[in-house]
Amino acid sequence: HQIAFNCLPQIDVFVDNGYTKEEMKMINETKKIMNDLSIAVTATTVRVPVFYAHSESVNIETEKKITPREVRDLLAKAPGVTVVDDPQQRLYPMAIHAAGKDGTFVGRIREDESIPNGINMWVVSDNLRKGAALNAVQIAEILGKDYL
Repeated sequence: HQIAFNCLPQIDVFVDNGYTKEEMKMINETKKIMNDLSIAVTATTVRVPVFYAHSESVNIETEKKITPREVRDLLAKAPGVTVVDDPQQRLYPMAIHAAGKDGTFVGRIREDESIPNGINMWVVSDNLRKGAALNAVQIAEILGKDYL
């Protein structure tokens, strides 16, 4: 398939359950890093025409209610995390800004309307400097200390 000016919802080959090998790798790595095989994780990987950086839409469901403001405050204190979250001013993480940088950039932090106690956020980092699955897990761990 053409990659330029296109998004391909497939990275690697499909396996029997309909996921790709890359999606299953993300799911399994997340469970392994969190040391919790029961955690519910899903992923859809998409090949997009950028030179560097992985971007993820991350949804987290917590046991206790947490507000987007609390998430922003927690993540702003986390080492290696930069919160870029002012959608009204069109300020949010983008691959082009993460390329060549060591940090993880988080924005579009909002309540997930589809589940109780849900938070949705957009996470971006340079995959040549830091793995995408590790980023998601580190964010979940930060929130998990008090809310998961």
